[in-house]
Amino acid sequence: MRIDDGELAAGVTLRLLTAGDAEALAAAYTANRAHLAPWDPVRPEAFFTPEGQRQRIHGLLRQHAEDSVVPWVFEEADGRIVGAITLTGISRGPFCSAHLGYWVAADRQGRGLACAAVARVCALARDEVGLHRIEASTLVENAGSQRVLAKSGFQEIGTAPDYLHINGRWRDCRLFQRILHDRDPAF
Repeated sequence: MRIDDGELAAGVTLRLLTAGDAEALAAAYTANRAHLAPWDPVRPEAFFTPEGQRQRIHGLLRQHAEDSVVPWVFEEADGRIVGAITLTGISRGPFCSAHLGYWVAADRQGRGLACAAVARVCALARDEVGLHRIEASTLVENAGSQRVLAKSGFQEIGTAPDYLHINGRWRDCRLFQRILHDRDPAF
């Protein structure tokens, strides 16, 4: 599968996560810890360390090799990671779908990075990964992510009560999907 790197916006590149990203990713998560806390699960302290990120990256890259995950990062020209976007739970056969998750650094909000990344990942999911649909969820009050998904062609398909354990409690989420194509699945 060919998944090209490419510039998103404002000099930021979308590229596949690599084993060498542990320190930069730990720094990005540490710098954005308070910014991401309302939207993320409670993270153990090790998550914010290079070693914790090395272990996490190792797992993501193993899943990528197994065709169940595609992890990307947003990288500035100086090597600073300012966000990430991931397709998880890739399913083949009649479902032919994946779940989308993403985040953008607090100091890079409002510059079109999320919209550009979602558009690019949807194109790659359709053309290179071969998916029929992508689903995404947001906390009910996450209007920013809902705007990104709407601008990116996602349609709201419902609300799921107690859907995700976020910031220490079960939270209701709005569910979205985007149909990428109507071709028959490859079995």
